[in-house]
Amino acid sequence: MTAPQLLVLFGSQTGTAQDVAERLGREARRRRLGCRVQALDSYAVANLIREPLVVFVCATTGQGDPPDNMKNFWRFIFRKNLPSTSLCQMDFAVLGLGDSSYAKFNFVAKKLHRRLLQLGASALLPICLGDDQHELGPDAIIDPWLGDLWEKVLELYPVPIDLPVIPHGVPLPSKFTLQFLPEVPNPRSKESCLAISDSLGPPSESQPFLAPMVTNQRVTGPSHFQDVRLIEFDITDSGISFAAGDVVLIQPSNSAAHTQQFCHVLGLDPSQCFVLQPREPDVPCPPGLPQPCSVWQLVSQYLDIASVPRRSFFELLACLSPHELEREKLLELSSAQGQEDLCEYCSRPRRTILEVLCDFPHTAGAIPPDYLLDLIPQIRPRAFSIASSLLVHPRRLQILVAVVQYWTRLKEPRRGLCSSWLASLDPEKGNFLFFGCRWRDQDFYWGDEWQELEKRGCLTLVTAFSREQGRKVYVQHRLRELGPLVWELLDRRGAYFYLAGNAKYMPTDVTEALMSIFQEEGGLSHPNAATYLARLQRTLRFQTETWA
Repeated sequence: MTAPQLLVLFGSQTGTAQDVAERLGREARRRRLGCRVQALDSYAVANLIREPLVVFVCATTGQGDPPDNMKNFWRFIFRKNLPSTSLCQMDFAVLGLGDSSYAKFNFVAKKLHRRLLQLGASALLPICLGDDQHELGPDAIIDPWLGDLWEKVLELYPVPIDLPVIPHGVPLPSKFTLQFLPEVPNPRSKESCLAISDSLGPPSESQPFLAPMVTNQRVTGPSHFQDVRLIEFDITDSGISFAAGDVVLIQPSNSAAHTQQFCHVLGLDPSQCFVLQPREPDVPCPPGLPQPCSVWQLVSQYLDIASVPRRSFFELLACLSPHELEREKLLELSSAQGQEDLCEYCSRPRRTILEVLCDFPHTAGAIPPDYLLDLIPQIRPRAFSIASSLLVHPRRLQILVAVVQYWTRLKEPRRGLCSSWLASLDPEKGNFLFFGCRWRDQDFYWGDEWQELEKRGCLTLVTAFSREQGRKVYVQHRLRELGPLVWELLDRRGAYFYLAGNAKYMPTDVTEALMSIFQEEGGLSHPNAATYLARLQRTLRFQTETWA
């Protein structure tokens, strides 16, 4: 009998169920079984009547609720008018993920299992109830269950004897290839990959609205242990509506420092651009990435390098490692027997993906870029309770955010990605213009407009009128005077520096001023300051336009 293609459908809220579903897909391919892995709401549910072999991986959220990406499926599958023989041709299995400290432990998986039986489907084996409360995590229940599943599947649908199992030490082909471009395309803003056309409908997780921050105010006292912020966004013309009890999803980014460190450890050029190509037909590219995309955009906006890695991360990393000692340790951490060590190394201290890669430098430096999207999960939006009313503030959305920071046994404090990112944003320092000319009333081009924009809060204006005092004052002098601010903007806030003007002396003088700032404020040596400036140029964060 020819083995059918396995279908793995998942409902995932935080990414754990998706990770397990993708593990199922990898294990199926190692056993030479064709396999598709999809979110439940991205699958045309009416086609279930023609599916012979399906595994459902479902998390339970809240008080026994289904995850957001399976709610449409949930409503369909419980229609009362579905015939009791609808799925009589289907063999299925259900793997649940939940937390036994909640009253409705794995409620979604249990209810789905019963409903599939009511519709005539045949269960391959009893339901799997993964439990976050287990001392070794849900894998303690999942591992033996998967062994039984593959034994049952291959018994019913044996693969040809001339197709041996692909060993675990051999990496499967990556989902995508990164086709690097020989030249950098026209630069686009960092936000361009998230820009949404008005014609695409109301804002959603897949179609976010770019809302300007207008307030970032600490509301706890300066000596209080908890930094809590009132964050306010301008949602004019967004179409966003909300009521009491609603939440807003906010998509954070990695810090510039972490992005730079990741690129350094992996030997990636952050300014290099690529086009993403799926290896298999009908596989969509990840939403939110522009085409073409720079390495900087991929790392800063898409790859969740600040998350705690899961077991699957170590499994793939071990496959890709050329270093014997590092590979041996990675294999140990990814094995069923090594889960206590993995918990002690990663889960308990909350060690991040970036920190793990720094601990395994030979392996990190050898990771093929094609595997980045297989290895590292996507940054997921974070939900925050809305703290304002449209009746009082019709064009504003407010949230109250506690900035997450705590200590483990690791040297650096653990920080919440989204709360720390929000706290770092400053609505008062969006644009700074350093304008230099000879005389305020002679060659101060568009002076009235710059001053009007400053009054409106659109920019901060710093002038250098070189002939209006005995000592000539140029832009480079103003930059040095405000060196701490310049360093803060470039190094901690990911600012872009644009230089325009006469090509004779000014570009060299400004560059020397920046080098001095990097050394005095950043504590860099002269060679490291030069490297820092070169990195800004490669990532298009330092650009010049000069003329003779």
